Amino acid sequence: MTKKIYHLGTCNTCKRIINELELGSDFERQDVKKQPLTEAQLADLYRRTDSYEELFNRRSQEYRKRNLAERDLTENDYRELLLDHYSFLKRPVILIGERTYVGNAKRTVAAAAKAVA
Repeated sequence: MTKKIYHLGTCNTCKRIINELELGSDFERQDVKKQPLTEAQLADLYRRTDSYEELFNRRSQEYRKRNLAERDLTENDYRELLLDHYSFLKRPVILIGERTYVGNAKRTVAAAAKAVA
């Protein structure tokens, strides 16, 4: 069974969630800054969520820096941006079997905690 978390090692929210969920050593951890998403990994995340937009982080400093709010982004734009810069991935992304939990919303983290337990 797949057990993986995509996170940012310097992100306090990611660290808090990892500790809160008490992810064991059986969870593969991938720091997306040190080891960016590959095309294959992004394709798998798309298969799981059916949306690049769902994986996209609009709070990223890069989002503001590039004035992306002023553009009408397509799914292909989201895909290219996700591959271009690690900060565009909404974090954390937790994979447990075929279930996928994207982001740090309380409801998402609570659902992931149930699945971990």
